[in-house]
Amino acid sequence: MTSRERFVGWRKSSYSGTGNNCVEAGRSGGHRIGVRDTAFGDAGPVLEFGMSAWAIFLAEVRRGRHCLP
Repeated sequence: MTSRERFVGWRKSSYSGTGNNCVEAGRSGGHRIGVRDTAFGDAGPVLEFGMSAWAIFLAEVRRGRHCLP
């Protein structure tokens, strides 16, 4: 099953800049979140998060814990 079939509603991150440094997030019917690199789209790997893990990750990003230098 491809990421297109498993996840729907892909949205580009508002933190993505110009160029090829973009990520997208999509939802599955099983309450999972998929994250992928937009450069690869459906052909690339997808990181999967449960809803609680996703909420924790987003909270940490908002606090600046995962910012790149």
